[in-house]
Amino acid sequence: MRAGAVKTYVLDPDGQEHVLGFFLPGEVIGLNAISQETYPCNDVALDTTVLCKFSFPKIAVLATRMPGLQAKLFRLLSQDIGKAALLAGDYSADQRMAAFLMSLSRRYSERGFSATRFHLNMSRTDIANYLRLAPETVSRVLRRFQDEGLVVVERRELEIRDEPKLHALARSVLRD
Repeated sequence: MRAGAVKTYVLDPDGQEHVLGFFLPGEVIGLNAISQETYPCNDVALDTTVLCKFSFPKIAVLATRMPGLQAKLFRLLSQDIGKAALLAGDYSADQRMAAFLMSLSRRYSERGFSATRFHLNMSRTDIANYLRLAPETVSRVLRRFQDEGLVVVERRELEIRDEPKLHALARSVLRD
């Protein structure tokens, strides 16, 4: 993806949406389609988005000739698998939210954007769905983080004010 933000999701048999992830500029959407050669989920642009389409079979052939590309491809696949840690395990709402925010911070920073000030393209309901929390819980946790001086939230604009404390909360989920 070149610009924008995308949410991926599936619908269960009852028609309930389950958010699988959020993608930022510079990230690759659709890695989960490699094995089945079809996309197992839906995606929706969260704002104006510019995508760049590529053929995985052609990239795979090119990667055999370019070790750097192959390493990058393996890193992308590994990162995609690693995102599951946020949803696995018996973590508190505070730990999940802290990990989510620290992950966004790292991802924005890796793309040359601010690590401490960013726009939340996704709704509180989408964040809650992704973290397997109630929307009210997401709002309460963000309010508590703000009261404790960890973040400042104004609508969808977020500023991390105490990165060390937020990181300490997220450490067990992020495993670093």
